[in-house]
This record gives sequence, structure tokens and C-alpha cells, in this order.
Amino acid sequence: MANDLYATALQALEHGHGAEAVDFLSRALKAHDLDRDDKAQIRCALAEAWLLQDDLQQAAAALGPEPVGRDRLNPARLSDLWRMHGRIAVAGGEASRGIAFLSRALRLAERAHDSRAIGLAHYELGICYRQVGDTAIVREHITSAASALHAAGDRRHLAMVHSLSGIALAQEGRLDEAMSALRQAERLAVMVEAGDVLGTVCGNQANVALMQHRHEQALGLAERSVELQEQAGTPHGLGIALASLGQICVRLGNLKRAEAVLHRALDVRSPLQFMRETTGAVYDSLAQIYLIRGEHDEVSRSLERARQAYGETRASGWYQWSVRVLDARAALRRGDPARALSLCGEVLDAPDAPAAYALHAELTAIEALLAVPRNAEAQTRLDAVATRIQPGAMSGTWGEFLRLRGRLHAAASRPTEAYHDFGQSVSVFELLGERYQAALGYLELGRLAAAAGARSRATRYLADARRLLEALGAAETAEADAVLSELGTAATGGYVGVDVDGDDALVRRLVDASAMPALLEREGATTLLEACDGTAAALIVELPGGRIRVLSAAGCDADGARTLGAAALRGNSAADPGFAVEPVGRDADGGRHAVVAVPRPLSQAARQRFRTLCAVLRQGFELCQARERTPELPAGAIERQLEPLLPGFVCASAAMQRVADQIQRMQGNDLTVLITGESGTGKDLVARAIHAGSLRRASMFLPYNCTSATRELADSQLFGHRRGSFTGAHADQLGVMQTAVGGTLFLDEVGDLPIDVQPKLLRFLEQGEVLPVGETRPQRVDVRVVAATNADLEQRVSAGKFREDLFYRLSVIRIHVPPLRERREEIPHLSTFFLREACERLGKPGVQLSPETLDIFDTFAWPGNVRQLRNEVQRAVALAPAGGVVTADILSPSLGAGAGVDTVVASRGRARKTTLAAAVEKLEREMIENALERNGGNISASARSLGLTRRGLYLKMERLQIGPDLAVV
Repeated sequence: MANDLYATALQALEHGHGAEAVDFLSRALKAHDLDRDDKAQIRCALAEAWLLQDDLQQAAAALGPEPVGRDRLNPARLSDLWRMHGRIAVAGGEASRGIAFLSRALRLAERAHDSRAIGLAHYELGICYRQVGDTAIVREHITSAASALHAAGDRRHLAMVHSLSGIALAQEGRLDEAMSALRQAERLAVMVEAGDVLGTVCGNQANVALMQHRHEQALGLAERSVELQEQAGTPHGLGIALASLGQICVRLGNLKRAEAVLHRALDVRSPLQFMRETTGAVYDSLAQIYLIRGEHDEVSRSLERARQAYGETRASGWYQWSVRVLDARAALRRGDPARALSLCGEVLDAPDAPAAYALHAELTAIEALLAVPRNAEAQTRLDAVATRIQPGAMSGTWGEFLRLRGRLHAAASRPTEAYHDFGQSVSVFELLGERYQAALGYLELGRLAAAAGARSRATRYLADARRLLEALGAAETAEADAVLSELGTAATGGYVGVDVDGDDALVRRLVDASAMPALLEREGATTLLEACDGTAAALIVELPGGRIRVLSAAGCDADGARTLGAAALRGNSAADPGFAVEPVGRDADGGRHAVVAVPRPLSQAARQRFRTLCAVLRQGFELCQARERTPELPAGAIERQLEPLLPGFVCASAAMQRVADQIQRMQGNDLTVLITGESGTGKDLVARAIHAGSLRRASMFLPYNCTSATRELADSQLFGHRRGSFTGAHADQLGVMQTAVGGTLFLDEVGDLPIDVQPKLLRFLEQGEVLPVGETRPQRVDVRVVAATNADLEQRVSAGKFREDLFYRLSVIRIHVPPLRERREEIPHLSTFFLREACERLGKPGVQLSPETLDIFDTFAWPGNVRQLRNEVQRAVALAPAGGVVTADILSPSLGAGAGVDTVVASRGRARKTTLAAAVEKLEREMIENALERNGGNISASARSLGLTRRGLYLKMERLQIGPDLAVV
């Protein structure tokens, strides 16, 4: 009865249904026939169910006290207990204590050879180290967790690992890889119907899409995340989803909706540390809204609440930088540039300030210097910061940089350069969807035009600025009104824009815009319109059938641009002076053209300017295409280091990780590969992984064993034969070479290929031609060859049994697969994977491997390598009853007899892989931790049992970084 309830509860937990799991587990815990291990297992699951509902108090009560002195428990159960205590500590804001507990859980899981427990401990440690900002350690834990959880078949937590990987990659700026990891997480979450995990993944996807400037996609993903979290009923998940949606709405300028969503997020109650950090982020976003509106008192209150929510813990330190930079911006908007400079200086002087926030602080400081004004110093700092900004990233930082550079140009009486910088800043922010920042750019353009006396242009730009600012409720609306009111009632004849001396600035504007195709398209149309003083301009692509696709337009809408393009392509610009048209290279779908409508015929100088700018545009598009031209990789290849190359391809050791890295580096080429290694190491699986990662993956993978054929048979089977070519050849027959056309031929045990057949294989590898038996003309065949051998081919070459030229032709790339005894850390994961496989194949669910069996597996020499391990697990499952335990007495006699000897051999082999100092430190750590556990953390008693003084024990604990939370004074 208890087992059935527990199994049902596990299904509920996999789907994220915490309340349902609590009901089943509470009933299971009341059963009278439970032993200590069963109770510990149920209590851990019950604590997890309460954590899904953000109830820390109930989770702690279900788990009970820390399992100090409970060594008689199964190490796997003890690992689960310490892991759950670690989770509760981390959720309560005690990251250091949580890391200590989780590290202990990992050691116990490794001692128990429990793949799932190992994977979960690594995953939780990855979460902890992400919070404290140690990305290198995060990546190590993520990789280890993925290998272990794949072997255990835990797809729910594997989805969470991929989601965590996506977050880590996004923080490193690797956005495409981050989105790839999150898509894999989404697939896994959908497979197990885990709505809460899917909601978290969608929220993370929304944040990455926002960083990629895909605002509509980000908004849709954030709304879906909120919906999924509402259905899941996880408070902290809903709070995080609402906070993300609010921040996206702020970026898009939908401030009313943003404010409502953010206040709703504040109504979510959860005691988890994650929620406290989310509350800080919500107040941070609210401060941004109030800053746009000019409500400075509300800005100050929101920033103070954000600080209080973040606290002073190391885990929240990363978020504090956002508050500091926002505080500096608020000081600047209040008219206090001196304080803004001081706050920015604090950020810039801090050695641990994140690069992104340091850059924002630098730009804010430059804006403060312009307000003082200290223009020379501002120019110097802007020139210095230019090298740290990548226009290709198309970030708001680039748009802000352009606006500041335009202000410096305007202050130095360089209106043409200022005009182009302001204009490009507007284009950047409009592409990013940031309406408030675009409005500030229009306001700068309006001021510049007003100062030059260009009333019509000033009116247009100021009207655009006012429309956006008024919709946002921004404080700068009054400023736009003031500039408009100061304009004269009649034009003064002043001019701002492009003049004859401004061609260099126009070219520079297009060169800067070539950082991104979308920006170049927008800037191209605007620049051509202004250069030719036209009424409308467009960049179009001529599609098959006379259809037109509009890339960008200025002075008209998309329909007007389409009409203009059609007229220009049908007409003759030399005969019709009303427009000018020029080719600007080719798009993927057809020829690209620039078209400008003009009110009067272009002069010779103006037409030459138009052609020059079109040439610059063409070069800019070619540059964009060159940047985007990357080698084609198979779908999902970016994140392959976490996903196994094939089911069962475990990479939990450094040796196999090197093999996987070699396979990944070969993706995209067709070079011949020779795989070496002992029999049973998995050379066939490596060959299949090479094929799966190649451009031929959609075609056939055909294995051929070279050991089983005589010379005549091998010749016919490999290369085919014609009817009548030998006795028994009653019909034409294709060889495996022709059968595998377009795919991969795997020549297993190629060292046993008859010497007389080897020249024909060499000819194929060199010429790509085969000569079937009885045929007189060679035939060209497109096949990739991957070969494998367990023999020493160099020795066979020396003995005259293998051709030297063929050996070197096969060895273009060599991959050595290490024996299992050299990668023992993979034995638990492989055993778990083969156990699941055998249970499904033999229809015996619930069979488990006992700790004693796993100990024997870990210490056995495995002369037959992975194949022998797989066969042993299958044999054991076949002999064990359904739901039973594989004990040492049903293992093969060879394993039982050799276990003692192999234990010594294995331990000696492992000892040789470490230094004496490391071994002594490991022994000291284990003895001290065991003493503390036995004595309930009492320092005096532990010191006496170890033969140390209290001070001596304290010094060793400090040196070995054994947490003080394990000790009681």
C-alpha cells in the first residue's frame, strides 16, 4: 500500500503537483511496515512537495532534524536528506550553509553510486554557485548533472538543468546558445507534462528574447509563463513570471500595464529567498517607471525598498549594481549632476562591478559631465568608452552612446554630425522597441533643428517626440512643449541636415549602421531620402513574378514604398526624372534596389551622391552577410555538451569528454575517421555519434564487420559484383559501398580486412571510385568511411598484414576510446542506464541494484569493458524478481571471485592519480567530518576523539574550509 502511494506521489511530483503529492505521501508515511530507509525516502519527497508550494516551515517539519549521527542509513537516502536540508537552507537565504549540506549530499551520493542523487546534488550546487556569481563552477556542476540525470532517466530535472544552462549562457552573452538550451528544456518539460518547469523555461526564454531584441516574442513568452505559473500554483514562480512581464512592458513603453503587473507581483507572498530577490527586481522596475514620469519621491522610495529586499547577502550583490546605477540616473534627472558623478564613480571604482553596469555608469557619468558642463572631459571619456561598445550587439547602450556623441557634436558646432548621430540613435531605439529612448532622440533632433532655425523639421521632430512622451506620461513632455512654443511662426531659412560638406558624415552613418542588417535597411532609406532631398525613399527586393518585398521606407508607408518600387522597376529613371533607382546587391530572395522619389530632377552632383551612397549600402550589406555566414551545424549542436550524442553515450569522465569534443569538432566535414580501442569499449556507438553529428545524418549508417569474410566474399560484399563474374553470381549485386551512397559506411575491425582487398579500399578512399567484381569500368560513389579496430595496426603494418599507405589514409583523424577501467566514474551512470534499459526490455519494472553490487561493479577490472557491464546488468535483471534487488549472490562468478583482488588494484590505480598532499587532505577532511557527525557537532568531543586540541581542530577546519555550521561550540 505504501509503495503504491509513494509511486503515485512521485508521478504527481514529476508533473509539479505539490498539493496532490502531499496527500499521498502523508498517507504513505502512516504505514506500519516502513523501515528507516523507507521513512527517510518518503520524508524527502514530502519536503519536496511542500517546497513546490513555497512552504518552508512545513518542508522543514516533514524533513526533521539534520541527519547527524545516522550513519546506518543507506548512503543514497542519507544523501537525499542532506540535499533537501541544503535546498531548504538555500531557499531561506543561507547560501553558504546550503552549499555545505549539498556538498555532503554529493559525497554520499557518489559513495552510494546513485546516478539520480549525484545529478540532483550537482544541479542544486549549480543553482547555489550561480547565485554567488561563480560561473565556471556552475558550468562544471551543470555538465555533471546532465550526464547523471540522463543515465537515471529523470527528464523533469534534466529540463531544469538545461534551463539553468540557458541562464548561465545568457549571462555570458551567448544568447543563441542560451535559447538552444532553453528549447531543449522546453521539449523535456512538455514530454513529462511538468507545467511549473515549462512556465519557468518560458520565463527564461522571454528574458533571452528580450536580450535579443525580439520584443513581441518576449512579450508572448512572458504572458505564457504567467499563465502556466498560475495553473501550477507555485507562488515564487508566479512572482518571477509577473516581474519579467512587467520589465518587458517597461522596455516596450507600456507603462500602465507594467505598473499594474508589477504591483500584482508584489501581492504574491513567498518566504523563499528567490522571491525576496524578485521583490527587489520589481521595485527596481517601478523605479524606472517613476523616473520616466519624473516622480522623484517615488523613485527614491522604490529604490530604498529594492535595497531592503535585496539585502546585503552575497547572493543578492549582483542585483545591487542595478539599484546604484539607477540611483545615479535619478540624481541626474533631479538636476544634481554632482551626486550623479559621485555615485557613478563608486560603481566604476568597485573592482567587482559587472561590466554591463560599469558601462551604464560610465555613460551616465558622461551625461552628468555634459550637464555641468565639462565637455572636454566628457569627450575624452566618450572616446575611451567607444572601444567597449559593440554596435553589432544592437543594444540600447549603442543608441545611448550615439545620442551622447550627438550632443557633443552639437556643443562643438558640428550640426551635421550631430544630426546623423541623433537620427541613428532614434533608428536603434525604434528597432529595439524602446519608445521612451526613441522619444529622447526625437527631442534632441527637434532641439538641433530649432537652434538652426529649421522650423519645419523642428516641428516634425518635436511633434514625434511629444506624441511618444505624452503617451508614456513622461516628464519630458513639458520640455517638448516649451521648445515648440519658442519656435517662430515663420521659417527663418535656416537648415539642418545634409549639405555638400556632409557626405563624409553620411558615409560614416551608413558604415556605423552596417553593424546589423535591420539597422542598415532603416538607416539606408532615411539617409537616401535626406541626401536627395526627396519625398519618399525605399529599399526593396524584386521577387520572382514581379512581386516586391519592402525592406524599409522613409517618407511613406509600406504600401507607398511598394507602389514606388514597382513604378521605378518598370520605368526608366533617365527618362522619368521623378525618381532615382540603383541596384544595391542581392538579397537571398532576389535583387535589392534603392529607390528615391524626388520633387524635381536630381542635379549631376546629387545623382553622383546617390550612387556613392548606394555603393556604400551595397558594401554594408555584403559585410553583414559575411558576418552571418557561419559553418552549417546540425540542429541542436550548440548545446550538445549537455545532451548525450546518442542514448547511452555517457560522458561523465574527462577521457570520454575528450572523445565527445573530438566528435563535435568534426561536425560539418566528411573526413575519414579511425576509431581505436579495446573490444567492448563502445567504438560502434562513437561511429554512430559521428554519423549523427554529420551532414549525412539523414542518410544511411551501414556497419560492416571485416572479420567474418574471406577474400572473395569481402571483395563482393564491399564493392559488389556483376552477374556471371564467378560461380554462383546469378545476378548483379550492389556492394555495401553502393548501398550506403550518401551516408556513412562503418568498417568494424578493419585490421582484419584481407590483404588482397585492401588496395581496392585504398583506391576508393583516394579516388571515390569502386570496381565491382566482373566490372571493367570504375563507378563513382559518395560515401563517408569510418573505421574501427581493436588491433595494433602499426604492429600489423610492420608484420606485413596491413598496408602502410592504407593505414595512413584511414588515420586522417584518430579517436581512441579508453577502456572502462580508466573511466570508472562512469560505471554508476552506465549501470543505471543499462538497468533501465533491461527493465523495459524484460518487462521487470522496479528492479534495483544493491549498494554491494554497485561496489563490486566499481572495483571490478571489466576486461570486456562496457559490453561486459551491459551483459552483466541484463543477466542480473533476468535473474532478479520484478521489483526486487540485484544482490551480489546472483552476479556472475567471475565478478564475485575477483572482487577482492580488483578492489586493491582499483584503489591502487586511483591512488596513483593523486598527490600525497591531496590524499592526506582528503583523509583529514573525512575524519574531521565523521568525528563532528558522531559527536553531534561538539568541538571539544570531536577534538578529543581525534587527539587534537580545540584550537588545533579549529585551525584544520579553517584550512580545509569545513563549514562552521557543522560544529556546535
